[in-house]
Amino acid sequence: MKRVGLTGGIGSGKTTVAAMFRDLGVAVYNSDIEAKRLMNEDPVLRTAIKELFGEQAYENNVLNRKLLAERVFKNKELLKALNQIVHPAVRADFKSWTELQKGSYVIQEAAILFENGGYKEFDKMILVTAPKKIRIARIKKRDDLSEKAILERMQHQWPVRKKKELAQYVIHNKNLKDTRHQVQIIHDLILENRFKQ
Repeated sequence: MKRVGLTGGIGSGKTTVAAMFRDLGVAVYNSDIEAKRLMNEDPVLRTAIKELFGEQAYENNVLNRKLLAERVFKNKELLKALNQIVHPAVRADFKSWTELQKGSYVIQEAAILFENGGYKEFDKMILVTAPKKIRIARIKKRDDLSEKAILERMQHQWPVRKKKELAQYVIHNKNLKDTRHQVQIIHDLILENRFKQ
């Protein structure tokens, strides 16, 4: 079974694209959702996060995401330390999940597969892009963040140009009809490649 990575900068529309692949019958692992689940449920992860951020990292026994976000997006070293704790746990969980799936290929949706070197573990990489103005508008609507906070988060991710060099497929996500058409083409290409081997 092929493993395909799906990534893109904040606000690019990864989750929308992932849903389109799901509609085609592809199993999709959402790293963000699963990381949050693991950070709440995995006792080893919980202990490591408390050591890094203190007891206030959990409020009423639930991860205090707001506190973590505020701390890590102002401190690159803290973000790196958190990623070093969470990413291996997510990788292991994805591997176990993949073994339970059926189909020609599975997708892992994750924000920083290029930045953390995770892209090397996939057979193919799909990059989702969108114009910066559209991305900012989407994030404002979705997360109720200021433009300054959004730009701070964008700075932690690689520029699109650098990601394009490592991606086999690029989806330009401006309007849904066009995006869905691009998803169908890529799906067909991945299947063709699969059956040629």
